[in-house]
Amino acid sequence: MQSRTGVRKWRPRNAGWVVRTMLALAGLCLLAVSTAAASGKDDKATAAQMVDSGSFGVFMNGHRVATETFSIHQSSGSSSIVSEFKSEAGADKAEQTSEWQMTASGELLKYEWKEVSPGQSQAVVTPSQDFLIERFRSSPQDKEQEQPFLLPASSSLLDDYVFVQREVLAWKFLASSCKQDKGALQCPLKQHVQFGALNPHARSSMSVTVEFAGREKVTIRGGERELNRLDLKSDSGSWALWLDDQFKLQRILISGENTEVVRD
Repeated sequence: MQSRTGVRKWRPRNAGWVVRTMLALAGLCLLAVSTAAASGKDDKATAAQMVDSGSFGVFMNGHRVATETFSIHQSSGSSSIVSEFKSEAGADKAEQTSEWQMTASGELLKYEWKEVSPGQSQAVVTPSQDFLIERFRSSPQDKEQEQPFLLPASSSLLDDYVFVQREVLAWKFLASSCKQDKGALQCPLKQHVQFGALNPHARSSMSVTVEFAGREKVTIRGGERELNRLDLKSDSGSWALWLDDQFKLQRILISGENTEVVRD
């Protein structure tokens, strides 16, 4: 199935994430709320802290076809996930950017997506009471259109080509279903957890199930590593996600599409 940019669409589905619970689970300052914000004794805004950053290479049939560059920052009052996706080849090179802003508790403040090339479509998602409102246009000159979704602000986003949002989904699953014991991750095997979310690019709400599939030895860039595997399933297909012991996404395998996403 082709997207508006001419690149194959990969669409798993996901949900939001609970920041404070993730902190208790990981003990790594992942999306942590600062002590000052938690106590309410200091009104000064703290500098944004880098939670994760890097790039993912997208490979189809073993050939690199695109790169996503991303960063995740958090401060005492908010967090942001910034992504830039660029295809590697083709007459109409696809390029898009996005930024997901949320409160310290993980609720959506604003999500902005822009197509840089070959078109100039754009979309903005904001909360409105019990709804999420997406405002979009196919080009800057077009009249803005609006579409509501019956989803709370705590819902997550799972946009096309924004693979770092799958890492956020994995964090929520770990926070809600797993614990650490003496540094080891413990999750119930084959226990499905269901989440709901929004795909702004496709303008559709969705649901997915996530389960912990155990530890696996995986070969990445010629080296073997033992990683934590999560299986993500939706009506559109199945994805396998592998995270390291710092809960950072290392690899994605999209079943049936000969597509692999690997952290550089």
